Amino acid sequence: MKIEDSTTATRSGLHALVFGPGGAATFAGFCEIMIFHPFDTVSKRLMSHNKPVVIPGNISATMSNTHSVIFGGMNSAVGGVPHTGAMAHVKHLYPGSSYAIYYKVTQRFIKFAGQPYMRDYLYRSPVMNAAFTKNSAFGERKGKMLLEATAGCIVGASEVVLLPIDRMKVLSQTNKAALAGRPMYRIVADVGITKMYAGIGTTVTRNIVGSFMLFGGAALTKEYAFGLENYRKATFAQDVVASLVGACLGVICTSPMDVIKTRLQSQKFAAVGEAKPLTGFGMAMRTVKHEGPQAFFKGLTPKVATSAPRLVFSFTVSQYVCAKLRVFGDTIGTK
Repeated sequence: MKIEDSTTATRSGLHALVFGPGGAATFAGFCEIMIFHPFDTVSKRLMSHNKPVVIPGNISATMSNTHSVIFGGMNSAVGGVPHTGAMAHVKHLYPGSSYAIYYKVTQRFIKFAGQPYMRDYLYRSPVMNAAFTKNSAFGERKGKMLLEATAGCIVGASEVVLLPIDRMKVLSQTNKAALAGRPMYRIVADVGITKMYAGIGTTVTRNIVGSFMLFGGAALTKEYAFGLENYRKATFAQDVVASLVGACLGVICTSPMDVIKTRLQSQKFAAVGEAKPLTGFGMAMRTVKHEGPQAFFKGLTPKVATSAPRLVFSFTVSQYVCAKLRVFGDTIGTK
C-alpha cells in the first residue's frame, strides 16, 4: 500500500504545516465558529437541561419548553430590563465566543492538521505498518481505511488537553452564573486546574469514538463508494459526501457520551464544604433514573442537523484549502 501525496512528501517543517493542513485547519476553524456557534449553543443548552423538553402530543408545550431552554436566560438582564429584539436573540446564541474561537481553532488544528502527520508516522512505523499492509490480516484495502481511522482516533484523544478552554465555553453557553464574571486564569487560581478537567474520562472516550468514526467513515466511503486508491485525490464533492457519512456516524455514536460530558462541564465549581460534583458514572446513573435512557439522545436532532454539517464543513474546507495552500506554497517556495 502506498500513501501518495503525503503531507511531508515534498516539503517539511513549518512551511509544509502553514501551507498545508495547518493553515487549512486554522481557516476552517475560524469559519466554523462564525457560522455554527449558535447551533452549538442550542445543542449544549438542550443537553444540559435535566427536565423533559418534548411533551408527546403537545406541540405548543414542546415549542414553549424549547424556547425557554434556549432563550430563558434573556429574562435575567442586567438592571432588570429584559433583552428584546432579533439582534438580542442572536447575541444570546454567541456566548463564550472568544473561548469558542480559542478552542475550536486549536481543536481543528490538532484534528485535521495532526491526522495526516499521525497517519504518515504510523505508516512508517515498523510495528504499526504490519497492520496496514496487504500482507496483514486486514488486507490492503481494509488496512488503508484502518490507518486513516486509527490516526484520527489517536489525534482525537490528544484533544483532551483543551478541556479547560472547552469547559469555559460550555459554562458560558449553559451556566454563566458559575463563572461569576471571572476570567479563566482567575477560576484556575480559585478552584485549581484539576477541576477544569471535569469529565476527562468521558471526553477522551467520546473523542476516540467520534474521531474513529469521522475518519473511518470518510475513508470507507472513499474506498467503496468512490473506489479511490488515493484518498487525497478526492474531489470537493466526494469529500463532502465522505465527510457527511463519517460525521453522522460520529455524532450518533457519541451522543450519550456528549450528553454526559456537557452536563459534567455545566456543573458549578463546588466551594469548600459543598457536595462534590458528580462523576461521569454518577451523572449517567442520575440521568437514567430521572429521565430514562432516551435522555442520552437529547439534542440529537439539532446535533445531527448542525454538528454533522459543521464537521462536514470543517473537514471539506480543510481538505480543499489544504490542496490550494500546497500549490501556493510550492509556487512561492520556488521563487
